[in-house]
Amino acid sequence: MKKLLLILILTAIISACLFSQSVTVQGREIWVNNMKYTIRGVCYNPVAKGNSRYNPLDFSHIDQDIALMTQAKINTIRTYVPIMSVAVLDKLAAAGIRVIIGFPNYDDTFQYPDINHKTYVNYINTYKNHAAILMWELGNEYNYHPEWFNNNINNWYTILNTTAADIHSLDPNHPVSTAHGEVPTAAVLNFCPNVDVWGMNVYRWDNPSGVRQ
Repeated sequence: MKKLLLILILTAIISACLFSQSVTVQGREIWVNNMKYTIRGVCYNPVAKGNSRYNPLDFSHIDQDIALMTQAKINTIRTYVPIMSVAVLDKLAAAGIRVIIGFPNYDDTFQYPDINHKTYVNYINTYKNHAAILMWELGNEYNYHPEWFNNNINNWYTILNTTAADIHSLDPNHPVSTAHGEVPTAAVLNFCPNVDVWGMNVYRWDNPSGVRQ
């Protein structure tokens, strides 16, 4: 009986680790399950030695990478495309590492979900209750590429805002973010009220202090 009770308790603990409750934005802070969350993060885009580019299905070095990230006290990773393996997400959650899942606007190979084909819908519905998920992210400094949007970057901002609203309807428990090149202007912020968190890719050499202001 004691062994059975212990097994049930361990199962309950593991289940609690693998299923998330709520991530919210309060002012300029992120809260996870009613506790303030400070991101200690890194972008994660694993490319195996000898390969020329990222393969979204190859996580053969995930155990080694998690060990290194744990040593570095990293608690968050940001991906450029969704992680397609629940086993990988389980390992990250068990290590106390949460994920900012990035969706690109377009993938003509259909290897991973994107915005244009609305394949992000199935992904979010599948993984929105997984403890590894911190938030969803749309695009990566697309404002530097108006040529991708008929030379009118407002087309991207429209897509961004509309998609963020759609994701909120699918998953009200996780914020929607974007990775913006430089600090967004007030006009851009007003254009995209459905975006909860603005990540900023900033290239200011050795003095980025003005970004915080």
